[in-house]
Amino acid sequence: MAPLEAEFLCARCRTPFTTPYPLDEAGVCAACRSGLRSYDAAYSYAFYEGTAQKLIHLLKYAAIHTLARPLSRRLSLALPRDQRIDSIVPVPLHWTRNWSRGFNQSALLARELSRLCGIPCVNVLRRSRRTPSQAGLSDRDRRRNVSRCFEVKTADLTGQHILLVDDVLTTGSTAAACAQALKKAGAARVVVLTLARADRRISMPAPALAASARANIGVDVKPM
Repeated sequence: MAPLEAEFLCARCRTPFTTPYPLDEAGVCAACRSGLRSYDAAYSYAFYEGTAQKLIHLLKYAAIHTLARPLSRRLSLALPRDQRIDSIVPVPLHWTRNWSRGFNQSALLARELSRLCGIPCVNVLRRSRRTPSQAGLSDRDRRRNVSRCFEVKTADLTGQHILLVDDVLTTGSTAAACAQALKKAGAARVVVLTLARADRRISMPAPALAASARANIGVDVKPM
């Protein structure tokens, strides 16, 4: 499973791009500039393809829980050493989905990472309503789908630096909704850490990239 590499990455959310066009002078993408990312940074070990995808599927759908430990080591490698982390929080499943599956793969990874790093893992997030699958939805519809569906259970997170753990980052909509809830509860900083992220890069000329960005995030993006 090869570590994630890309020539052009957003300095904040680490989204990969085929050209530097979507990034400003500080290396920040349009989605982060427009405030659509509620989290402060995002890191992933690999792209969601090949061996990484197979291993995640074995953990998630074949319930091979013993994979959580070696995969958590990969998670730890993706996180910069200078990050201050007070608590590790897994992205929650709705209780009906958790009951039907029997486990939450993100919680398994978070607990193993906690054991590895010596940082407490706390299940403070709750998914208040079950949402349809994000698969096949546009970026905007993904944000609407998970909007206000996460809340923090009785916990004071004032001033805390939270590491939000999930298995895969696709558009970041779920992570952003979780981060919004955590910050509403007082968290000072939320960093997202996933085992893999979807490689959604497409090759298109600058004018087409601008049109795509406007359609997806609803803000005007001008050529640099």
